[in-house]
Amino acid sequence: MRVIIIEDETPAANRLTKMLQGIGGEIDVVRKLDSVEASVKYLETAERPDLIFMDVQLADGLSFSIFEQVQLTTPVIFTTAFDNYMLKAFKVNSLDYLLKPIDEVELAQAVAKYRQLYIDTDSRSLKERIGQMVQEMGVAAKYKERILIKRGQQLHSVKTGDIAHCYADGKLCFAMDFGSNSYLLDHTLGQLEGCLDPGRFYRVNRGLLVNIDSIKKVHTWLGGRLKVELAPGASVDTVVSRERVNGFKEWLGQ
Repeated sequence: MRVIIIEDETPAANRLTKMLQGIGGEIDVVRKLDSVEASVKYLETAERPDLIFMDVQLADGLSFSIFEQVQLTTPVIFTTAFDNYMLKAFKVNSLDYLLKPIDEVELAQAVAKYRQLYIDTDSRSLKERIGQMVQEMGVAAKYKERILIKRGQQLHSVKTGDIAHCYADGKLCFAMDFGSNSYLLDHTLGQLEGCLDPGRFYRVNRGLLVNIDSIKKVHTWLGGRLKVELAPGASVDTVVSRERVNGFKEWLGQ
């Protein structure tokens, strides 16, 4: 079994490699990748592996953007410290979702699931069983309807539908509502991207997550990119990054 690991923390990647070697069954880790960019380049040119272990939050963004840039049918076992990406994971090629620190028994069970679904069963059984898993995850997972904001020394909650956009300013993350009020958040943009309804919110670049109701106009931009005009306006870059343009267009047309 040829395996690649997409993980930006070297100790975590090495630990996972040792755990896989301990399972046995001729598991060969052929490559370790640490970013969205490196993963896309590798998957575009190299022979596809049998199975991918993929962290959600990478140094240059969420690993879900890989699926927007590469046509990927290889099954994926997600490994992450956050449980709020679970439903989004099962909307792509997810076979399992393991929370860090990874448990050896759960890892062995996930590999056994791969062997059972992709080696020991026919394609019809595979589709039926994965469809059932997706349905079960959809019932269990919910997106946030409210998020906590800071006002001085106090915490308050704001309805997510009232948020026009969220943006990063250095290491801090803020939300702006439709009344042009800005609030400091305890979340990162990556965390918000995973827990807010993807039908309503889209991360157009590394520093900006927008509510579809805040989009006033979309302009063509240099290099095939797009520039979003928001109401209320944003204090950060509103150009849709090149690798997110296709996904953004699909999101607008849902």
